[in-house]
Amino acid sequence: MSLPFLIAQISDLHLKAGNKLTYGVVDTLGALRRAIDHLNASQPRPDIVVISGDLVDFGRPDEYAVLHPELARLNMPYYLVPGNHDVREHLLAEFADHVYLPLCPEAPLDWVVEEHPLRLIGLDTTIPGAHGGRVLDSQMVWLDDVLGRRPEVPTLVVMHHPPFVTGIGHMDREAFINGAALEQVIRRHPQVERLLCGHLHRPMQQRFGGSISCTCPGTSHQIVLDLRPDAPAHFNLEPPGYLLHRWEPGQGLVSHNGVFGDYPGPYPFYDAQGLID
Repeated sequence: MSLPFLIAQISDLHLKAGNKLTYGVVDTLGALRRAIDHLNASQPRPDIVVISGDLVDFGRPDEYAVLHPELARLNMPYYLVPGNHDVREHLLAEFADHVYLPLCPEAPLDWVVEEHPLRLIGLDTTIPGAHGGRVLDSQMVWLDDVLGRRPEVPTLVVMHHPPFVTGIGHMDREAFINGAALEQVIRRHPQVERLLCGHLHRPMQQRFGGSISCTCPGTSHQIVLDLRPDAPAHFNLEPPGYLLHRWEPGQGLVSHNGVFGDYPGPYPFYDAQGLID
């Protein structure tokens, strides 16, 4: 019997160089180190890690130079997609050892990895110089073709921007472009188990094209859950988190929301007399 396959998803690292705090408040480097230590120590340990964008804060080479050795501490393969805070050229220059990434920074960094029980597709939703996301018509054609080649293989699509309206006003002001067209593509390919997204620094889920689109918490700071249309752009230091996706043939994919950090417990439900009163 094959063992379950575990995919950890982390997102929105927003790493800075020179031990600088992000937004003058957040120790994103310390948070990333704690996240990596947590994943490495997990039992059972994830088989792979996918990182759904905003790897660094300003897309600078010195930020990626700090990020690369930290991610190299992961005791499992990891895969990257860019977010709106990333710069393709600098990302590719630093992670030239990631052979699944395309070589041209002028085009979207779309990729496919075939070597795991689930097929991985990375979809670059960034618009250089902008906050919002999109998928170009040429990417739609590429994605439709790639998915059509192996319709029998369960597939994860990893991307930064969620292709749906979240209700958090300041994050929705730059809406996802071509979301309806992307949904039509996904609907034609029922082997797509999840669209794994970041950007929102919170866990969310929505039905999308017959599949599920979900977002991942941030490894450090979180977007405040404020559903007012005029909500200001603000964050807080709720517990940092990740998603853990468990695939088992015949059972499908189950997605768990986990948190990083140490908390009281675990405590037993039962003692020698039964359920503890």
